[in-house]
Amino acid sequence: MGSRSAGHRTKYLLVTGGVVSSIGKGLTSASIGALMEARGLTVTHMKLDPYINVDPGTMSPYQHGEVYVTDDGAETDLDLGHYERFTSARLTRNHNVTTGRIYETVISKERRGEYLGATVQVIPHITDEIKRRIYAAAGDADIAIIEIGGTVGDIESLPFLEAIRQLKVEQGAQNAMSVHVTLVPHIPTAGEMKTKPTQHSVREMREIGIQPDLLVCRCDRNITQSLKEKIALFSNVPVDRVIPAVDVSCIYELPIALHLEGIDTQIAEQLNIWSRQPDMSKWEETVERFKNPPQGKVRIGVVGKYVHLKDSYKSLHEALVHGGIAGGVSVHLEYIDSTHLERGGSLASHLEHLDAILVPGGFGDRGVEGKISAIRYAREHKIPFFGICLGMQLAVIEYARNVCGLEGASSVEFGEKVTHPVIDLMPDQRGIERKGGTMRLGAYPCKLTPGSRAAEIYGTNEISERHRHRFEFNNDYRAQLTAGGLVLSGTSPDDRLVEIIELRDHPHFIGCQFHPEFKSHPHEAHPLFSSFVRAAIARRESVGRGPRETAEAAPLEMH
Repeated sequence: MGSRSAGHRTKYLLVTGGVVSSIGKGLTSASIGALMEARGLTVTHMKLDPYINVDPGTMSPYQHGEVYVTDDGAETDLDLGHYERFTSARLTRNHNVTTGRIYETVISKERRGEYLGATVQVIPHITDEIKRRIYAAAGDADIAIIEIGGTVGDIESLPFLEAIRQLKVEQGAQNAMSVHVTLVPHIPTAGEMKTKPTQHSVREMREIGIQPDLLVCRCDRNITQSLKEKIALFSNVPVDRVIPAVDVSCIYELPIALHLEGIDTQIAEQLNIWSRQPDMSKWEETVERFKNPPQGKVRIGVVGKYVHLKDSYKSLHEALVHGGIAGGVSVHLEYIDSTHLERGGSLASHLEHLDAILVPGGFGDRGVEGKISAIRYAREHKIPFFGICLGMQLAVIEYARNVCGLEGASSVEFGEKVTHPVIDLMPDQRGIERKGGTMRLGAYPCKLTPGSRAAEIYGTNEISERHRHRFEFNNDYRAQLTAGGLVLSGTSPDDRLVEIIELRDHPHFIGCQFHPEFKSHPHEAHPLFSSFVRAAIARRESVGRGPRETAEAAPLEMH
């Protein structure tokens, strides 16, 4: 496969990782993107995932964390959420590629006869398809930051690593650069930091033909100059390009920390980029508001079933943090396992100390009754409530049962024989057997009722939000539920789909069918999250808790 023309301006930053997974390649890539954008450059991101699944849409949150949805309806890796939160890049299905998708494409081409009878092999056919995808995703950005998932040495990663080795040769040293993220652990029993994991990781990279140009060394304390020199010597990397990435208390501090270590300067020098020094004022202001919130703290309960793995709600967690930054408060999140709320006992002992309650999206019936109990408690005790996707559907079920008298109201997701199916399967989902990529996915427009709380929060009557669901509000119950006081304040433009529900006689009770967390940013919180946090502050003050007070919950398995 031929390289792109030498005059094309896109520079490629190829990010790999070693030693352990979850080492921070995604946040490193996002932070580098933020720094390059702060220099006035245009940036795009891409994630290459070695697993054979076509996309993460069918994978359990326990296995893979959240599924991040793009505007064009792609179910992607959660790292794309980091990329979009840290930069202004708007990513698509072309910016997350898996082994499954690559092989699916190559096999389809072979079946159509496009290889003219050639024996189809990993090299060149698979690697050519990977490079084609990289070049297509880069577009006309000044810098394309390409992250390879997994760790060097994984058998699944080899075709991707070979592809970027070829790309480096094709593009030349001033147009493509290898950034390798590795670990420099502190061993308590030895009382010192060890460089061997980094040495071995770099050796693995060199054995497959890639000499890292810059090392990002994850560590829990700073690396001494002598240790940097040792790493540089054994890794064949200039000492100025051994960049410590010390743990930070706020992830939005990482671009600042990496800038102070000179990472953007080193990248600009290697790639021969002429640009201004980065303007870090937005990041500095955001971090200052996070670390020193003028309004103290609020405690928000997140009632779900994936609470043991916070990556399952990664974008949600960050959107709540953004709401706190906008409101000038520290948001203390209390993840509550909804299955524990189903085992009896006093709900008050677990919920009354909270300043607000959120029920997020999810699938299946496990823990559903616990979530419904929490929603009822929030409604009856005037605690600010926010329901997202399944959370909105459960709020409808709770209201139908306990206010409108529809005994047995439920969703057909939890069983086909439902007395009052107030939540039903979407008509275009009936008969679908293939699970991958078949939900209602991506950005859709929504119209808001003038004068509603939702319209007031957004400041407009027309919005667009990202969806991921198969079930919806059943219009057969629309008249009955609205007569009972439920407000349907947001619908699809044709009025067919209910997108937002709210209550008038409540300080803050809102549910939405979409996922607003996917469009929140640290410098600009999504309005639904900033308004929710403001309601939590009002609740805290109304019950007489000061801005520095925190209430303790009854013992419950929480994370």
